[in-house]
Amino acid sequence: MADSSRSTGSPVVHGFPHLETVRSAITALYRRLSYDGVRGYATSLAPVDAAFGDQDDLYLGSQRVARAVVRHLHLPDARMIVGFRAMEHAAGVELTAGPEYFVELNDRFRTHRRDIGAALSHEVTHVLLHRLGLEFPGTRDNEILTDTVTTYLGAGWLLLDAFREDRVSSQKLGYLTPEEFGYVLAKRAFAFDEDPSPWFTSPQAYEAYAEGRAQALQDTRQPPLTAAGWAGRRRYAKDRRRAQDRPGTPADPGVPYAFEGDPDGLRVSFACPVCHQRIRVPVRGRVRARCGLCRTVLDCST
Repeated sequence: MADSSRSTGSPVVHGFPHLETVRSAITALYRRLSYDGVRGYATSLAPVDAAFGDQDDLYLGSQRVARAVVRHLHLPDARMIVGFRAMEHAAGVELTAGPEYFVELNDRFRTHRRDIGAALSHEVTHVLLHRLGLEFPGTRDNEILTDTVTTYLGAGWLLLDAFREDRVSSQKLGYLTPEEFGYVLAKRAFAFDEDPSPWFTSPQAYEAYAEGRAQALQDTRQPPLTAAGWAGRRRYAKDRRRAQDRPGTPADPGVPYAFEGDPDGLRVSFACPVCHQRIRVPVRGRVRARCGLCRTVLDCST
């Protein structure tokens, strides 16, 4: 049984405590699906496909939304049987060979139907990852992988929109923090030229997306990328001189690049700002690098 967590009535963790695992999940997704495979998810799940009104029949409506998520995630032969029961987690799915998968949702969703699509998106992604044979070791990291893939493939904006918080209560679905959901959603938005902000019904979700987007923008402004700011370029130049004068000296902790000796001269390695695959380029001034994994062309000043 794969479960998704829920936080209701208790303080919600904020910030970016799982950022490195999230980045590893994006890299793993590109490696498993390939660039062309990821591009097949260029259009997000439409809000109308996940809409669930109080007047809708609980079971028929749940099946309709589940089918929409299955179609979106390219699982045409996966049939979801949705039920409700009292449980600790928000939802769970039995991972079997299929084609039928039994999804259980917390009884709470009987009266909170607007979030059924969010819970189903996470559980159907568990099925997708099971079929792809893509998993991380340990429950925590595997759930972070699931949240990240759900969001990057266009269904996870529902999970962020399920985040609501005020002075007396709070709710959050999934293992990522709201800002981390915003970060992955922004990564997707940059990659597919998409603006998800009009879909949010939760003001707190929009705020978390804005913070996540700011963090994602920082990834595109790190040296040796030419978009790096003045302070970053100055620090990079200092570290480059040290690497040239004292080969083999390790870089200071926290810098996003590393210099490596090579028979043909000094090289610098850094993470692709799109898929986070490591890229190595020669240190020789202005260089254009192409990521072999996500095919992004990067302007660098090495």
